[in-house]
Amino acid sequence: MRRKEEPSQQQQLAEAMRAYKAAKEEDNQQEEARWANVIGHILKNRGEYVEALRWLRKDYDVSSKYLPEKQLLATCQSLGEIFLRLHQYKDALIYQKKHLEMAKDANDLAEQQRAITQLGRTYHEIFLKSDDDHSSIQNAKNYFRSAMKLAQTIKDSPLSEKGSFIKEYIDAHNNIGMLEIDLDNLDEAEKILMKGLQICNEEEVKEDDDARSRLHHNLGIVYLELRRWKIAETHIKKDIVICNQIGHHQGEAKGYVNLGELQYRKQMYDEAISSYQKAFQLAKSLEDEDMLANQIAQNIETVREAMKVMDELKKEEQNFKKLERNTNMAKGKDTERKYLLKQNASIDCLIEKSRIIFTWTKLREYGKKKKSIASDLCDKEKLSDSFLVIGESYQKLRNFNKALKWYRKGWETFELIGNLEGQALAKINTGNVLDSDGDWIGALDAFKEGYRQVSLKIAVNANLSSVQLSALENIHYSHMIRFDDIEEARKTKLLIDQLKQSKNEDLNAEDHLGDCCSETKIELDTQSTDERSDGSCSPNTSKVNSLTSKSKDSVEDWNENIPLRSLLHSNKKIGKQRTAHGVAANASPRECVSPSQSLSRSAGSLTVNRKRVRVILSDDEDEDEKDHCSEHIVRKYTPEGIATSDELTRRCGSSPVPEVQDVSPVATSCTPVNLEKSTCSSKSRSSKLGAQDLKKFKFTDTCAAVGNFETHVNSTCAGSCNPSHYEICTPDVHSCCDEPCQHTIFKIDEDLLHVDLDLINACGKLSIEQMKIELACMYYLRLPRQKRSRGLVPVFQHMKYNGRFLESMEALYSLREYAKEKDWIEVSVGAMVPKNVMKLYIDFCEELAEPPSLKVVKTLCNLEVSDDKIIVPDCELRDVSAAPLLNALQLHSMITVLDLSHNLLGNGTVEKLKQICECPVLYARLEVLNISGNSLTDACASSMSTILQTCKALYSLDIENCSISSRTIQKVADSLHSESALTHLYLGYNNPVSGNAMISLLCKLATLNRFQELSLNGIKLSKPVVDSLCQFAKDSCLSGLMLGNTNIGMEAAIQLIKPLSKDTQELLRLDLSFCGLTRDYIYSLGNEVALISGILELNLGGNPIMEEGSIALASLLRNPLCCLRVLVVNKCSLGLMGILDILKALSTNSYLEELNLAENVKLGEIQTLFGAIDPMVQISKDLNQPDENELEVADSEDDLEGVDICSSEKKKFISELTNSITMARELKVLNLSCNGFSKEVTEILFTAWSLNARAGLAQRHVEENTVHLSVQGRKCCGIKSCCRRI
Repeated sequence: MRRKEEPSQQQQLAEAMRAYKAAKEEDNQQEEARWANVIGHILKNRGEYVEALRWLRKDYDVSSKYLPEKQLLATCQSLGEIFLRLHQYKDALIYQKKHLEMAKDANDLAEQQRAITQLGRTYHEIFLKSDDDHSSIQNAKNYFRSAMKLAQTIKDSPLSEKGSFIKEYIDAHNNIGMLEIDLDNLDEAEKILMKGLQICNEEEVKEDDDARSRLHHNLGIVYLELRRWKIAETHIKKDIVICNQIGHHQGEAKGYVNLGELQYRKQMYDEAISSYQKAFQLAKSLEDEDMLANQIAQNIETVREAMKVMDELKKEEQNFKKLERNTNMAKGKDTERKYLLKQNASIDCLIEKSRIIFTWTKLREYGKKKKSIASDLCDKEKLSDSFLVIGESYQKLRNFNKALKWYRKGWETFELIGNLEGQALAKINTGNVLDSDGDWIGALDAFKEGYRQVSLKIAVNANLSSVQLSALENIHYSHMIRFDDIEEARKTKLLIDQLKQSKNEDLNAEDHLGDCCSETKIELDTQSTDERSDGSCSPNTSKVNSLTSKSKDSVEDWNENIPLRSLLHSNKKIGKQRTAHGVAANASPRECVSPSQSLSRSAGSLTVNRKRVRVILSDDEDEDEKDHCSEHIVRKYTPEGIATSDELTRRCGSSPVPEVQDVSPVATSCTPVNLEKSTCSSKSRSSKLGAQDLKKFKFTDTCAAVGNFETHVNSTCAGSCNPSHYEICTPDVHSCCDEPCQHTIFKIDEDLLHVDLDLINACGKLSIEQMKIELACMYYLRLPRQKRSRGLVPVFQHMKYNGRFLESMEALYSLREYAKEKDWIEVSVGAMVPKNVMKLYIDFCEELAEPPSLKVVKTLCNLEVSDDKIIVPDCELRDVSAAPLLNALQLHSMITVLDLSHNLLGNGTVEKLKQICECPVLYARLEVLNISGNSLTDACASSMSTILQTCKALYSLDIENCSISSRTIQKVADSLHSESALTHLYLGYNNPVSGNAMISLLCKLATLNRFQELSLNGIKLSKPVVDSLCQFAKDSCLSGLMLGNTNIGMEAAIQLIKPLSKDTQELLRLDLSFCGLTRDYIYSLGNEVALISGILELNLGGNPIMEEGSIALASLLRNPLCCLRVLVVNKCSLGLMGILDILKALSTNSYLEELNLAENVKLGEIQTLFGAIDPMVQISKDLNQPDENELEVADSEDDLEGVDICSSEKKKFISELTNSITMARELKVLNLSCNGFSKEVTEILFTAWSLNARAGLAQRHVEENTVHLSVQGRKCCGIKSCCRRI
């Protein structure tokens, strides 16, 4: 479905059509041809290429018959451009060459430059789409360089108007920079493109010029490849903004594609999908860009598949950790080797999955673990494989020195065991690193050495055609692309063709090593499938495997540099993609194979990846080609548009035109051929069509339609339906209800919405996306009843003021003075989404004369939550105000999750819920009921009993903090029976509860077959209850037990350890906060291997563990069996040194993700150590400029050289603390609140936090005593402890 077109574009087309018709009727051939050309350009800009071609042919036919030859210049150029966009290269070349010939005849240097540029562009496209047509890249190089020389000549000519050819000169830099990107010369590309931007600034080219857009586009690609994420994102977003401002929808779509690629590589999958969806909507608005839209949709599916692989990787990580624990327990026993082999199989699977989703830091981690396993197995072949894996990870992270070091280690070890194939792979990979680092001669020598070694291997009776082919293709790439040695490239190509012809049937086969057999291969082959790896990969483990093939010849490995966008040629085809990283059999990422093959055997690990030629989607054209070579989805780039101006033909003084020769694909010498061009010179003669002013649309009958709502005001909610906060008005912008007006005006479709931003965003924490939701709810509530009756909620896409997108609340606030009384902010509606429950809720509000709660409306509007999940916590609902919602639920009935927690509801609501639950449809579906944090009493006991008995599918019930006591607890116990589906029960913070009621409940819960999690937080437990609890834990298989604030004491806590440690337990979550525990409990806990190896979240906050207990905690965290992800030890009097001990322990812990160390330091202690901190404290350059690839080890002695702290003791402590934080690589959330750290010290700590794996992802929440360090995607606060779930 096409997007709604801008009125000015429609008007231009209509006026051009009228002018063409009038010229034809008057038999004015010159005007007829001109207007046909104008119409063709308008249609081209709308993406209607086929229709545009029809009109441009009319222009050509009339011009060639009736007009002078010079009139055909612009016509031929336009036809060449449109054929290029349609990928009809043969026709494009015909018209482009004709354009050049006529420009030469007319001695028109400007048109010659445009023709030369467009010819270079076409040959560039041919190169990208071809298998091995490297002559086209030579032609593209020659044409682009000649175009730059000619553009400079024209620009500097005294006969030309200064600045008249600046744009073409800038575009020439862009074109050559893009070509350097394709040839993997990133540093050179950066220099050329930055020079282009410099010229833009020097010549004062306007900020929203399309020439700047193209430069930003390609610079975004350069920095994306260099893994400089922030700079890449800056340039990509500038490209998007400019394209949006100038109405270039295709360029904007491709900008979003690039943004999605960036986010995909950073594993920001939700954000990547969002960017691709924006690109998809833009592409669908263009008539003839179906291929682009389809490929963007394909990319979205690829990201979703990658998300599945990430989930599989996390599961396999858990399996690997279990194997590590089993291996540690089997040390010195006969089964130790068996577990090591299973570990090796599991790590192979993790290596493969990390390749699939481009997590190169994980690949490095897994490679080093494989190295350790191989050393324990004394298997040199596996050890060599691990060296290549580590080298590959460093290569992908662009740390070429370390990559070379590890590849050299791999080569030396393969040489030691006489493995020629491994030596060849190491040499080929070394060549790829040298090529990327600019040492082309060294790279070619390495490729030749790899080919020589694999040829020796074949001579000793082995079939290694895939590795041999990989070496030859890299040699061919070097000769042709790096050295322009056509003769040597031709000879190498003949060898490649011969090898393919003779070995074609074996290219996809996995080769077996003949010289040496892995010491562990036979042992692993003899094991049963079950013994090999607990959950290791099978060929069907991941669907993304089918998404990742990069070569029809199955000689390519996973390569991060092949972008997610499947928007261009499906593979960078054999000739121009050198192989780098692995055996050719890894054409599609190696399916996770059985461990019967070591990495060097499986084509997946020692993969030789081809050197790709990257192409990024052009602003100007849709470069896409369906992958006809592979059944796999391939992600591709698209080249940024090579633009030339659409200005009128300009004449300059005579100047020599550089002659350019086309390179024949087969000849050994160059033969002269005419140049070609790449511009879009429009034929129009300053025929500007007037743009229509924006009309002020009337909004009729609105106030009357919503009169009922305006008479009720929910004054308790800042975002409620109060008319003083917002109102929809007629087009008279000045007619506002407030004097002076405090409203900002938003234009939605044809309606004006007046909003008081200060009231809506009273807390100051709304994001721009949350503001869109607020506006959508307000707008929906104010719609006439007829429009609301369909239950369609608007989804707002963009906010725009004067053509500029507003992407932050700061931008919105900065403009509100202009959008008050004078103008408005335009809000675009992307879609209308059905929300039946919300419609019913508002209908019942109107029926019951109850004002709708905007908080409830917003939660019901949530597009991420389906209508069968009603989640409305913390909405200040009372029994009366909740009545419309409950009526809606009764009518809707199809509910699986109902969350009414943290409201002001009473027993009346529970009684109503009981009636709803008696509905046959509901009681068969309801699975989760959460009414915690409401004002209930024991009068609700019978209703709760009925709900438990009737809702057969209910597995989770949360009635924490509801002011209920023993009576209700007893009713709940009486309602349970052995067939109950209940698995999770939360009863905490309800008092008083008698021991008898609690014992009765525990006995009933023990009879439930599937019960998993129990929360008794805040309920005081007596000794008999603790005894019953121990028996219950012994009889059940618990995943969570929350006993915080129960005062059970040390003895009872230690008593619980044994039943919780039995083999059948799967305890994941344990809360013993504020239970009076000391360090002795930590030691006892650490001795129970089965318990600490399973718990993922442990809360020991509020216990007097003291500084002495920190040693026990540190020991627990260093234990390789410890799998804790979340540890809470706030208010434990640990002291500064205790905090330091715990953080130091995390350098060897690869599991802990969240750590709460708040309120552990006394004021006197911090003053004694720090005194008054110098406000000029600064961090050294080492801390400010981290390198993710260099932070494997601490290098702590250098980290704080620039810190100006008076005493050596303070300096030492800060240094140790920052180094400990830096080395805690897996930590995602760290709470250091209320520990007395000054602002200066907090800055130092955040700088340390921002290093290593968290570089580019770190964020902080620091205000007053709050010090929360976290990463993107993790909430550091705002989640109620009772609502926290693993």
